[in-house]
Amino acid sequence: MASILKVDDLRGNTAAGDITITSEGGSATMQLQQGVAKAWVNFDGTASGAASRSSFNVSSMTDNSTGNHTVTNTNSLSNDDYSVGSSYNAGEKRAMGVQDYSTSTHRIIIWDYASGFSDRDTVCTQIFGDLA
Repeated sequence: MASILKVDDLRGNTAAGDITITSEGGSATMQLQQGVAKAWVNFDGTASGAASRSSFNVSSMTDNSTGNHTVTNTNSLSNDDYSVGSSYNAGEKRAMGVQDYSTSTHRIIIWDYASGFSDRDTVCTQIFGDLA
């Protein structure tokens, strides 16, 4: 029989933000808060102003120019050493990069090897790090 746990607040026993999860194999542990995305967004990079389809902890996207977008977080990170994962709709001979990290923004650059900077209709980015 499955159990259901309903809570509004989850805190560690030793420290409020220190919640340890045991791995599937039972031999390793990780901190819950380190494995949770702190922000993510799915947006249309071809729309004027980079229109968001859905997001978490993202206040806006700025369309700087063709293939160049800035994502702004609602809540800043504690430093600019976070990890960003990004993707866009499938295609051949295209590259996507992230640059200009700050605690509140990062810039996404999309390059098409055949035509240069390129807007894509689906652009996604996720941030893993420590919130301020």
